[in-house]
Amino acid sequence: MSLTPQWLDELRSRITLSALIGRTVKVTRAGREFKACCPFHNEKTPSFTINDEKGFYHCFGCSAHGDAIRWMTDQRGLSFMDAIKELAAEAGMEVPAADPRAAQRAEKANNLYDVMTAAQDWFVQQLQGVEGAAARSYLQKRGLSAKTIQEFGFGLAPDNRTALKSALQKFGIPMLVEAGLLIAVDDKEPYDRFRGRLMIPIRDPRGRVIAFGGRILGDGEPKYLNSPDTPLFDKGRTLYNLDKCSPASRKIGRVIVVEGYMDVIAIAQAGFADAVAPLGTALTEQQIQMLWRMTEKPLLCFDGDSAGQKAAMRAALRALPLLKPGHSLQFVTLPEGQDPDDLVKKSGPKAFAELLDRSEPLVERLWRSEVAAGPLDTPEDRAGLKQRLGGHMANIADAEIRRHYADAFRERFDALFAPKARAPFQPGIPSRKGKARDWRAPQILPPGAETKSFNAKNSDFLVQGVLGALLRNPVLIQHHQEALSDFVPTDPNHAKLLGAILDASFAKESLDTEGLITILDEKLYNVAISLLHSNGKVFAFNRGDVGVGSDGLSNASKELGEAIRLMKQRPALEEALERATVRASSEMTDETFAEQQRLRAEKKAFDDRIIAFFRRDADGL
Repeated sequence: MSLTPQWLDELRSRITLSALIGRTVKVTRAGREFKACCPFHNEKTPSFTINDEKGFYHCFGCSAHGDAIRWMTDQRGLSFMDAIKELAAEAGMEVPAADPRAAQRAEKANNLYDVMTAAQDWFVQQLQGVEGAAARSYLQKRGLSAKTIQEFGFGLAPDNRTALKSALQKFGIPMLVEAGLLIAVDDKEPYDRFRGRLMIPIRDPRGRVIAFGGRILGDGEPKYLNSPDTPLFDKGRTLYNLDKCSPASRKIGRVIVVEGYMDVIAIAQAGFADAVAPLGTALTEQQIQMLWRMTEKPLLCFDGDSAGQKAAMRAALRALPLLKPGHSLQFVTLPEGQDPDDLVKKSGPKAFAELLDRSEPLVERLWRSEVAAGPLDTPEDRAGLKQRLGGHMANIADAEIRRHYADAFRERFDALFAPKARAPFQPGIPSRKGKARDWRAPQILPPGAETKSFNAKNSDFLVQGVLGALLRNPVLIQHHQEALSDFVPTDPNHAKLLGAILDASFAKESLDTEGLITILDEKLYNVAISLLHSNGKVFAFNRGDVGVGSDGLSNASKELGEAIRLMKQRPALEEALERATVRASSEMTDETFAEQQRLRAEKKAFDDRIIAFFRRDADGL
């Protein structure tokens, strides 16, 4: 389908954006514009502005921005083409067809929509008729109200091989087969796919019936039967109840994912309108992406039995390669053997809401699942746990997220397997008094105390001085790219600034200070200006000639190289001392104490080098 910019501009010009948005959001006029509480995030004071003249909306709270088409895709959850079609129908415009084949496919799809609508009407009539008594009794036992039955379009497929076929014979057998309503096997006469089942329509984001789910009445297998994939229905790309869930989700800022459509319907009746379900398959990559278009962290609430928890774990593993900053999954653990329907009926909506509030993040679900996977008594068992966790991390495509998962798993692993404290009387350092070897426990500093022995301000000051030198003299960046590329400052702003500086040096061969700071965003620009105005000139590498001498490096560059080496080595030494201190606290032996004392001395000597570096540079002023 060929949509030219001119055609799209004409479509936008025919739509009054404030009226379109005003159908689902309360808007009020504010001068030449309109204002509303933003539907994309929770707020009490309106920060959402609509400008009909310019044809766009903008939220000053969450930065949501777009035109009429974007509104239909983001707020209504429609695909781009579905949004175009709906807006074009409202504007009285014909959507251009790309070629005859596309037009034929569109016509066939429209005809299939007619078939599915007719089938839905017929199923509803059967439920309300004489043959629907047993089905109505079943719905009553499930506790579904008449309003819920009507809203979700329940129907009945009679236990007859040709009832629907005869009722919809005007559409022709080939179209009924293509719609998935009839089964055609070899040369046998086609027959009704759904027989003796309670029928539930499956709708697309625009609310059109595209498939059916049928629950058997009485005994038999399968208990639930869905339509096959058709030109209208792809079960891996469809979420049940998406049409009703989307408006509620945008308002609440939440999506609940349950296992089946009966769970969706039960909790919707209990007041949870923002629920969807996959259709007979584990949650797919496409469905996860659809969920993320509605909310950054959908809540997965699968049944509390073994099958439900396995389905949740499959969804977790499928999400790993797709993770992106801010987007993940949350997991709700139901009582064992219960589904959401059971919980709501037994304990009420409040209990279900409390469970939703106690959801756990994806990283915690992965950790708990692997810890529970087998014994962890031996070193080999623990190595196996590490290997499994490493496999999960390897599946995360985003490098920054992968690094944070590594940190999270390492913290949990260390906490779980931290050495246990021994009995209070352990060998320590022998006193010098005696023949009797009067043992006393060594003096062990608590974890973290060593990191305070060197003034943290001075340590940070060295990082600031290095960054200031790179900003003042960008020619130095290329001389030290390799040394700086694997260093991450502890201050997040400094880390981002260093990354931006290195990126700029790779992109351009020559840089000056003005050119460097102008490419920074506002936050990093302010950080850079602060560093440039700081007293970093106490360092020699921030003073004097920065040109390259006969040996290939100037004095300033050599001084900067030494500062970078000190800056990089200190965190590793601190970490080694921290580990030795923890080990000495729990394993109070001569060996662990000696190792801790050795590292303390090494760190003191290292800090003396840094202090001397400060003094040497300060004396040069």
